[in-house]
Amino acid sequence: MHDDAAPRMHAVTTENEAVVDLVLEYSRNRLTSRDVPLDKPMSPAELRRLALPAITEDGIGAAKALAVFEHVLAPACITTDHPRYLSFIPSAPSKAAAAFDIVVSASALYGGSWLEGAGAVHAENEVLRWLADEFGLPSGAGGVFVQGGTLGNLSALVAARDHARGLGRSPDRWVVVCSAEAHSSIASAARVMDVDVVAVAPDAGGVLRAEGVRAALDEHGDRVFAVVATAGSTNFGIVDDVRGIAGVTTARGVWLHVDGAYGLAAMLSPRRRGLFAGVEHADSVIVDPHKWLFAPFDACALIYRAPEHARRAHTQHAEYLDTLTETTDWSPSDFAAHLTRRPRGLPTWFSLATYGAGAYRVAIDAAIDLAEQVGAVVEQRPELALVRPPQLSVVVFERVGWSRADYDAWSARLLDRQLAFVTPSSHGGRPNARFAIVNPRTTLEDLTSILDTMR
Repeated sequence: MHDDAAPRMHAVTTENEAVVDLVLEYSRNRLTSRDVPLDKPMSPAELRRLALPAITEDGIGAAKALAVFEHVLAPACITTDHPRYLSFIPSAPSKAAAAFDIVVSASALYGGSWLEGAGAVHAENEVLRWLADEFGLPSGAGGVFVQGGTLGNLSALVAARDHARGLGRSPDRWVVVCSAEAHSSIASAARVMDVDVVAVAPDAGGVLRAEGVRAALDEHGDRVFAVVATAGSTNFGIVDDVRGIAGVTTARGVWLHVDGAYGLAAMLSPRRRGLFAGVEHADSVIVDPHKWLFAPFDACALIYRAPEHARRAHTQHAEYLDTLTETTDWSPSDFAAHLTRRPRGLPTWFSLATYGAGAYRVAIDAAIDLAEQVGAVVEQRPELALVRPPQLSVVVFERVGWSRADYDAWSARLLDRQLAFVTPSSHGGRPNARFAIVNPRTTLEDLTSILDTMR
């Protein structure tokens, strides 16, 4: 070793330890803080003015880089786990899940194959098995954690089409049937796959019924390779008639996929479990732990009734992968449209192991109760009107007489005042507002204080 090599190595080690200490201290403070600001976006011009050019030839050092993040970049991002973040579908990771996400990165784990990550894959599979049991799926069911609902839906539909091809079907154009209120990711998946979407009108309450699915199958026949039922629509939290739809798809031999990215977590609630009858007949399901299962971004649990169908559709073959593909090991990369992956299901595993499933049931029940309570408040106020009664934890309502411009201005005022993040929505061409409630720290007082600003 060169005479000065040891001092240089010591200096590098010391510097790295300082960087780690700095980042972990910031992370600890963020995770344990109970008063995190909501914050709001900045314009590109503001960020260019306030943020240092951080990428330089020699670097600016960890302390300065972290200061730029803490004082400029982070305040320009809306805090998704804030109790008054009520737009889209929020994320409210448990402290255990968020903290363990640091461990996943620090441990340099790879979650694509059993060979490289057997322990991590085992833990992820424990979560998937628990979910499959909750959903009533058979003992052979299994799958993988993917990035989000869009990739989960796409991967499930690719497996469904491959299965239909294996049955000897080869129409001129493939068709997927879903509700007209299905999530936009279904249309996105269809574009990627170059297949057609048949959107069936739901009933007046937003529920896709078996009769509509049956009519679509009668019309399109063997062109239909999958039917998608929604278990908790994003806009309203409405659950389709899964049992009735499953009866139709089973009789016709058509793959049933259940998109439960947001709402399927409510099956953990004994009070709402009956809404999801029929899920046990699904060929594939998704649920996003980063929504209502208290995990950090990004995690979607994709579960197949018969995982071998997915393995045939998704396994990638290459000479350098022979070591993996010539075995029967459970490699998560074989079950979705991906190869490289981090074991993103581990924070959910750690959180469930820490708190127990019962704590999850209590938290989900509390969100459903809160939605019912604020829905009742809306009905009592003459200036407000419920668009639909809440079924899960999404409450959609109108301010009588308001235009879209009024909603936009109101939403901007809420964020400027750091009171809440509530973006306008719409239904049937009419603008409205919606509360998406998943955070256990959100209170009725929070929600009524927001409603008070609409008077």
